[in-house]
Amino acid sequence: MTIEFTIEAEAHCDGPCGVYDPASARVAGEAVQSMTKKMIALEESHGSECNTATYLNTMSRYAAIKEEEAQKCKDELLVLWTDFFKPQHLEANPDLHDTFWNAAKLCSACKVEVSADHAQELMDAIEAIHHMFWSVKGREVPWIRAS
Repeated sequence: MTIEFTIEAEAHCDGPCGVYDPASARVAGEAVQSMTKKMIALEESHGSECNTATYLNTMSRYAAIKEEEAQKCKDELLVLWTDFFKPQHLEANPDLHDTFWNAAKLCSACKVEVSADHAQELMDAIEAIHHMFWSVKGREVPWIRAS
């Protein structure tokens, strides 16, 4: 005798953990901004000496970290956008899609450029997402940077 049954499970995301927080995107965004500032300062301090092994090594490390953190930031933002936020959240946050789309584009821009302006714009977008997220959860959580 074979007994068949179906178990139905519902989840709002790929894994029903229920743990979301824009803090991980903020930390990654702060690292992007920090590495961007370090790259600009390093270039300015070395002037025409930008071909030394020490300079190239340090700049390469900064660039690698900046790109890795920009991708982490993008991944974290996309999880929030696609898994946490629901259609009912659009009424209270009509600019939700534009904010996330622009933030994801800024992550890409920060990977391929060394722009203090874009790094700051990314942090501003993450801050806006932070406020959207916590307002949806009905909590007031202050925006506090680690750096």
